[in-house]
Amino acid sequence: MSTKTILVVDDDVEIRELLQAYLTKSGFTVLTAEDGMAMKQCLEISKPELILLDVMMPGDDGFTLCQFVRKTSEVPIIMLTAVSDELDQILGLEIGADDYIAKPFSPRQLLARIKALLRRTRPVVQEEYPQPAALPRTIRFGHWRLETLSHRLYNLQTEQDFELTSGDFSLLMLFLSRPNEVLDRDTISNATRGRESLPSERGIDVQLSRLRQRLGDSGKQPKFIKTMRGNGYIFTAPVTYEH
Repeated sequence: MSTKTILVVDDDVEIRELLQAYLTKSGFTVLTAEDGMAMKQCLEISKPELILLDVMMPGDDGFTLCQFVRKTSEVPIIMLTAVSDELDQILGLEIGADDYIAKPFSPRQLLARIKALLRRTRPVVQEEYPQPAALPRTIRFGHWRLETLSHRLYNLQTEQDFELTSGDFSLLMLFLSRPNEVLDRDTISNATRGRESLPSERGIDVQLSRLRQRLGDSGKQPKFIKTMRGNGYIFTAPVTYEH
């Protein structure tokens, strides 16, 4: 963890200083930015492994900045939201954030979220993949081909492709590594966020919906991810691994 760099983007100077002191003490290199312009300047000269991004800021808000980052980077993003703003949390996940934490928050809780999110980096996925060989370069299912090194998903029918966010890639890899197995919400949350799901949490629903839309699988009779009422979700399409 000592080599990881975190960028804290928040207009509240006290929060920036608190997080910089706490995370630095925890072994991270911490950069700070008070607004979108400072964040963009920082990203021009550094490549943080994770961004803590406040939602409510003057000028460009956190949603706008999250979309800006997602145009060129899949760096993990944790949104800092107001405690009662569930819509903020859902919107943040829909536009590409990987997790969110509500203010006021415990620094220890935030640190746990950061470590859990960083464990979802590519080398960890390789180590946890339940195959004796290395992570396959290509995985095929239905009319899709997933390139695991680049996180790019190719539609073999339309010949279109796009890069998955780290959260969507982790979720899809979970299903592809455990096809025809019912996965409950805690299993999904642990694999994609490093923690169990919280009561009434909507983030998993949003993430599943976003992945289904990516796969064109959001109809009443999905071809890939099916809902098992009261039990969880199951990936039913045949999966082929190519090394």
